[in-house]
Amino acid sequence: MNNLQNRPSTAFVFASWIALLGGVIIFLIGLNNAQMQLNEKGYYFAVLVLGLFSSVSLQKHVRDKLEGLPTTALYANLCWAAFAIAIALMCIGLWNAELLLSEKGFYGVTFFMCLFGATAVQKNTRDTAALNIAKLPEYSDKENIAEE
Repeated sequence: MNNLQNRPSTAFVFASWIALLGGVIIFLIGLNNAQMQLNEKGYYFAVLVLGLFSSVSLQKHVRDKLEGLPTTALYANLCWAAFAIAIALMCIGLWNAELLLSEKGFYGVTFFMCLFGATAVQKNTRDTAALNIAKLPEYSDKENIAEE
């Protein structure tokens, strides 16, 4: 495997973190300033947390499977279900909310921005960790022996 192909660029790492942190911060500022009841704010916050966790978990599962690590169908189905439920809950919540259309768009865009950011940050973190492990002497010696 060529490590240069799997090395995330600095620009992509930076953009991923900006998407994640910017999306979460902007979403939370929007919730804080929203004219809605506390239980509604809690609903949108909980859906955001579910979406972030499920997107990272789904990305991890897909990556494990691609790398030949053991995975189970049950975990895969739970990942996909949680991800779909998070998106469905956000869409249903926004559809039924008594918000301006621009506010609904704001929450929808920042939610999907957060999902992208979380998935990309997880990918970059895993790529970087794999490169760091490959640089360790005990791993690089095994690769050299295998190549000879």
